[in-house]
Amino acid sequence: MPTSPFSAGAATAIGSLPHLDPVSAAAMVLRTVPEIPAAPQLPQRSPFEAMIPQVLVGVPEIRFDDAARAQMRLDVFDPDAPVDTTFTDRAHAGLLTFVEHAARAPRPPRAVKVQVCGPLTLGRALVGLGLTPQRAYPRAAKIVTAWVSAYSALIADRLPTTELVTFLDEPTLVSYVGDDTPLLHEEAIDLLSSVLSRIGGLSGVHVCGEGEIQIALDAGPDIVGVDVRGRVLDRTVGLARFLEGGGGISWGAVPTDRPIGEHAAPQWKSLVTLWCELTRRGCDGERLRRQALVTPACGLAGHGVSQAERSLQHAREQGAYVREQAVATRLTIGA
Repeated sequence: MPTSPFSAGAATAIGSLPHLDPVSAAAMVLRTVPEIPAAPQLPQRSPFEAMIPQVLVGVPEIRFDDAARAQMRLDVFDPDAPVDTTFTDRAHAGLLTFVEHAARAPRPPRAVKVQVCGPLTLGRALVGLGLTPQRAYPRAAKIVTAWVSAYSALIADRLPTTELVTFLDEPTLVSYVGDDTPLLHEEAIDLLSSVLSRIGGLSGVHVCGEGEIQIALDAGPDIVGVDVRGRVLDRTVGLARFLEGGGGISWGAVPTDRPIGEHAAPQWKSLVTLWCELTRRGCDGERLRRQALVTPACGLAGHGVSQAERSLQHAREQGAYVREQAVATRLTIGA
């Protein structure tokens, strides 16, 4: 992993927020997770800010209605057609407002995070719109790569001293558990790796819920995001090797499918319990802490605004606990 611009336990968000006002969304992430604020996606404000429509705008073979429902125009499909990666208010108001506010801050963030629909998830969506898998997945990789480059250029222009962390969001990895998978695991790893290799700066893959973590690990990102309640223990060996190679784990330690209460202590206890079991099974306890980030388990668009803010506050609070443990662990072993 390239030199990290943030400390152990840095907190960030997955991306989606419930706000209708992009200004208040930007202010909230810059305030609550200042070490790695994440550019908001605001699908409640505009359906075009949802993960898949956001990357399909500007794709010439896709036609949308006003509700962001996509239709494939097979008569004009060209696998090599360029993608118009112009950022617009309709699909990127959360991002553009966030970048504007971050750039005006007295001290711009050391790092910011953006998230883009990953090629496995987009490829499956294109199959659903009528393309064959042989056409859909290579096309998805080209579309995502075009947007990755556009995000990089935007941040380099508007926040030239800020490190960019680019995550590919892959909720479809839940369909790679078991035998009946959209692609062979080796094919999925190659596709994901081909896009990750085009990311400048730090790269990440977000694995939702019970998704297949090993595919993300083997694809070679700098960071893998996992749900604390996901298939983590089933992939202890892969996690251990990833950590030993310098990779970071972004722990989805704040539940997003149930009320979280006023205090982060119960969530922190769950994370520490998981780390203890991973250490017992062979993971390096110091690396688990030193190479950890903390996030909510998933996006927060389905929450209320106050609930979303509390979730990010809990992530930051747990991040502070991680830093304390990382320091204590290093002192204990004499580092």
